[in-house]
Amino acid sequence: MALKATIYKATVQLADMDRDLYGDYDLTIARHPSETDERLLIRLLAFALNVPADADAGPLEFAKDMWNIDEPALWRKNLVGDIEEWIEVGQPDERRLLQCCSRSKHVTAYSFSSSTPQWWSSLGPKATGARNLTLWQIPAKQSQALAALADRSMKIDVTVQDGTIWMGDGKKSLEVSPSRL
Repeated sequence: MALKATIYKATVQLADMDRDLYGDYDLTIARHPSETDERLLIRLLAFALNVPADADAGPLEFAKDMWNIDEPALWRKNLVGDIEEWIEVGQPDERRLLQCCSRSKHVTAYSFSSSTPQWWSSLGPKATGARNLTLWQIPAKQSQALAALADRSMKIDVTVQDGTIWMGDGKKSLEVSPSRL
């Protein structure tokens, strides 16, 4: 018998001073049985960092990456169905990244594992030719600390200022400092 997804409800209060974007987002997130709290919160962080100011160009949505290999963790499609933004979480291989780059106007990947330097050293020279690709590293200790914020019903505050990100749930607040690869 196949295991089913666990549904998480999240209210994200975003104050992104770098993009002059403020808003409240009520989200429903399906968590795959093999997904960790850490990865779930990285997907939530990726949502906050990439949500468009104007949804007229299409909303940012959670996709079914762990169920369907043809989908990312998040994506934004325009009104005619073309993929504007493709967001990966983890360490996709070179082939997947290049396929994503050919299917979307822009691709972003967030790596959060302690093995990111090894992944990047093998991927870096091959990925530099993709002009529509942006790769970020979330320090492993910070991503692991984010896992403590996971709850089936959560209220997460995300503040972005001068490239520094603070995520909290009203009891705990954590600094996240992604670095661009």
